[in-house]
Amino acid sequence: MNNYAIFILAAMIVAYTLDVITGILNVRALKPELPKEFDGVYDAEKYRKSQEYTRVSSKFGLFVSTVNLIITLIFWFAGGFTVVDSYVSSLSLNPILSGLLFIGLLVIANSIISFPFGIYSTFVIEERFGFNKTTVRTFILDKLKGIGLGLVLGVPVLAGILWFFEVSGSLAWLYCWIAITLFTLIIQYIAPTWIMPLFNKFTPLEDGELRSTLLNYAEKVNFPLQGIYVIDGSKRSARSNAYFTGFGKNKRIALYDTLINNHTIEELTAVLAHEVGHYKRKHIFQSIALSIVQSGVMFYLLSLFLNNRELCSAFYIEKPSIYASLVFFMMLYAPVSTLIGLAMNMFSRKNEYEADYFAAETTGKPESMIATLKKLSADNLSNLTPHPLYVFLNYSHPTAIQRITALRNSA
Repeated sequence: MNNYAIFILAAMIVAYTLDVITGILNVRALKPELPKEFDGVYDAEKYRKSQEYTRVSSKFGLFVSTVNLIITLIFWFAGGFTVVDSYVSSLSLNPILSGLLFIGLLVIANSIISFPFGIYSTFVIEERFGFNKTTVRTFILDKLKGIGLGLVLGVPVLAGILWFFEVSGSLAWLYCWIAITLFTLIIQYIAPTWIMPLFNKFTPLEDGELRSTLLNYAEKVNFPLQGIYVIDGSKRSARSNAYFTGFGKNKRIALYDTLINNHTIEELTAVLAHEVGHYKRKHIFQSIALSIVQSGVMFYLLSLFLNNRELCSAFYIEKPSIYASLVFFMMLYAPVSTLIGLAMNMFSRKNEYEADYFAAETTGKPESMIATLKKLSADNLSNLTPHPLYVFLNYSHPTAIQRITALRNSA
């Protein structure tokens, strides 16, 4: 138990304790009275159901966190990392292959542990509350596709990082940063046409009043829209959503079929306006830039801890290696990552307000955006009264009531 071990262990316990406390506070913040703003949107049964969904999902999340912490600590202090490293070393592979195998075995073990939780969440909790539309076949295919993408994209990236740190000396972190930045930008460009369709069917929105209205709005605000697509989200879930994806000439708006079925044309126009607002207010560019800076900082800090004997010794590995240092650094970096995540969430919540304002201003119908937020909350059984501390730590969006209040105040 050297200083690194003490710090990482303390950070894990503090993070878990904070998760437990905020989870309990969030459940206790549930109020039996429906907020007046949502009269006519929630009936008594739906509101009761939304609160029960919050309770059940919170308890399950706490259970998963507890199991993961216990398994991690047992694996750590029982010398699990040493066992895996000894096995990899016994094969006498080159450093790159050794690193891929070491990290791959840890990833496989984690996937095996998390798999039952995914099954229970999807086929028990989501099914109980009417969200799940996923068949066993689709669930398994999604997992297999995810594994395939990990092999095709993740393995070469990891191999590249290990290679740079093996051969490039003190500037390896810089080369990794540049390479990952380019890779990320390429993926974001090709994802709408090559990756996302592996999981969902994207169908161009058919001609009609909705398409004409949305295209007219895009032209009105001078938004170069490559296409409007409908996602077969109902294949997996009853939840509704929409998002903007791609950049350059590959921009597109994707609307879930469940969203289209549950909202009016004015409300869907407000949804489009909100997504366009993110583009017009340069939120997407800013998020990408911040993400790039964050990865640069992480790679630089990583370079300071490579082959650190004390860090590896904290996990009972006496012979330092780059691949082991990479894994252990990510555990050491977790508190920093959490703080960065808090800042990013604050930035994201600010951006959501700005996108709402943009939608209200450019459509001239703030009530359409408000109606959309209400319906989305009801359809997704959102918690209408989350605890402020829970929101601060976990929400990337303001609460529905906060957004509605801000829209009314801006009118």
